Amino acid sequence: MKKNLIIAIMALVGSGIFFAFKTTEKSEWVLDKAHSKLGFTVNHLMVSEVEGRFKDFDAKIISEKEDFSDAVVTMTAQVTSLNTDNDVRDKDLKSDKYLDAAKYPIITFRSKTFTKVDNQNFKVTGDMTIHGFTKTVELNAFYRTGINPMNQKTVSGFKVTGTINRLDFAVGSSTPSAIIGEEVTLVANVEFWKNSSL
Repeated sequence: MKKNLIIAIMALVGSGIFFAFKTTEKSEWVLDKAHSKLGFTVNHLMVSEVEGRFKDFDAKIISEKEDFSDAVVTMTAQVTSLNTDNDVRDKDLKSDKYLDAAKYPIITFRSKTFTKVDNQNFKVTGDMTIHGFTKTVELNAFYRTGINPMNQKTVSGFKVTGTINRLDFAVGSSTPSAIIGEEVTLVANVEFWKNSSL
């Protein structure tokens, strides 16, 4: 009886030790910048849309699950890399009238939830910081995955869309919405390759 009790206690202790040292594999997904784009559109004079993009940005995904349902994504964009194919407009947007690139050079995003809707769609919420203001935003992400035949690496692509209000970030507060729309549509087509287990 006493021997059986000792064996049971040892088994429990052994299980405790096993679980204490058990680790979960995390995968890092690195942005393939050559196949990625971060852009936006905004209404102009209520009759057309102006398109722009950030030429210098980076992003990373950390996930334990293959289906990304627990993913954490971080993104940074350099405000000075903003490009709308018009030098005068770009200079204005980077000035203290709008994004104030000299004082707030980086736009950041960090996800808080990555909720799976179905096999190819997610709802992503996270904190976005623009112009010194941080707001929680919700984005939609359409997802596909596969193998790159050139190097046999696992790759995943996301089309991320969402809408933010520039006034929430005090961007161009003195500019009427009849000139520049308040809503800014974000569109990111991004590709990641699986780096390794951390």
